[in-house]
Amino acid sequence: MKVSLLTLGCKVNQVESEYLKEEFRGRGYEVLDSINVPADIYVVNTCTVTHVSDRKSRSLLRRLIRANPEAMVVATGCLAQVGAEQLAQIENIGLVVDNRNKKRLVDLVTEKVARDGIGGTAVNSGKEKEDSAQPVIGRDNKARQRAFIKIQEGCQNFCSYCIVPYARGPVRSKPAREILREIAGLSRSGYGEVVLTGINIGAYGGDLTDWDLTKLLSFLLKEMPPGMRLRLSSLEPMEVKNEILELMRQNKRFCRHLHIPLQSGSDTILKAMNRRYTRKFYSGLVEKIVRAIPGIAVCSDVMVGFPGETEGDYQDTAHLLSDLPVSELHVFKYSPRPGTAAAGLPARVPEEIKNRRSGELILISGAKNKHFRGTQIGKDLELLVEKKIEWERYTGRSDNYLEFEFTSSADYRGHLIKARIVGHYEGNIVI
Repeated sequence: MKVSLLTLGCKVNQVESEYLKEEFRGRGYEVLDSINVPADIYVVNTCTVTHVSDRKSRSLLRRLIRANPEAMVVATGCLAQVGAEQLAQIENIGLVVDNRNKKRLVDLVTEKVARDGIGGTAVNSGKEKEDSAQPVIGRDNKARQRAFIKIQEGCQNFCSYCIVPYARGPVRSKPAREILREIAGLSRSGYGEVVLTGINIGAYGGDLTDWDLTKLLSFLLKEMPPGMRLRLSSLEPMEVKNEILELMRQNKRFCRHLHIPLQSGSDTILKAMNRRYTRKFYSGLVEKIVRAIPGIAVCSDVMVGFPGETEGDYQDTAHLLSDLPVSELHVFKYSPRPGTAAAGLPARVPEEIKNRRSGELILISGAKNKHFRGTQIGKDLELLVEKKIEWERYTGRSDNYLEFEFTSSADYRGHLIKARIVGHYEGNIVI
């Protein structure tokens, strides 16, 4: 049988979809690379981080059902965890598998096919206990040179706007030696870089004896195969420890790139969000990082339109970000999530004001990124060559996450090379 997997949302969902692909292949299914090829089974890994994510997930499921009436359409992921009942009401949905049961999805699909064929409707109730992150070892390298490894699952921060702790459950960490074994498998498959990801990676080890993220990073940098470099995904401000910065400063294989969410530059809004830091702490942290590690890229998330956000609160955010040496912003508009503490707050910000504030911060982000790229001209950087875009033309990223293009008669895909930056245009570095 042919299976097609479609993934919405975060890198964690993408990693979990890779795991599912390997599981399906191991059971004898043919996993398709394109949704344009008809499949017998479609699996949609859904997202619920915003109401737009909900809408996209439901719309994709309905579209697949209409276009493929003879196929089984399966919903899994975060919307299947917190909104299983609403998904079960979609006409002709084949199976709904929540996050707790995602690791059993291939079993559940296989059982349903054996019992009912690919037609009919069945909804999984999702009673499986929480479990740790699943390994994805030795996946096929199909022109992707950067691999993502999920090192932990769950979050217990309970920011007032966020549905993720309800969709993903408490913190569960993958043992360090399993992570190393996965990195070794990826190295054998030709990957040149691994990104450690998870729902809240700074909480890694909280459920293990005598482990935390700093110890994990020290262990991996010492033991991982040569020829690979290591990158972190998002870290909360309170989780950026001096020891992590020192590891990054000392070890050239540890990429100079940190993604540290701000969310708001207003102390009033940060408190309402249940974020456990102040604008002064965040500002001091970014300045410290940039002083300690020359050339580092510090990216940030920021939210506009949280309930009660006044124009003064917004201006506090805009001014803070304008002054900070960040390299890029990811801008989000607040979206109420039923069941979260913020969902019932009054003083909703009108959509047109959200749009205006979002647009202004996006402009600030563009200026910041252009300035950062300009500071790298004349610098020698380590570059991971990722893909060929045309004859003798290649693209990839530096350790500080700048996208680049260059011309070469040799194919260096998957290799780390040294190059001097001579300019930039349209967001790309030229070497």
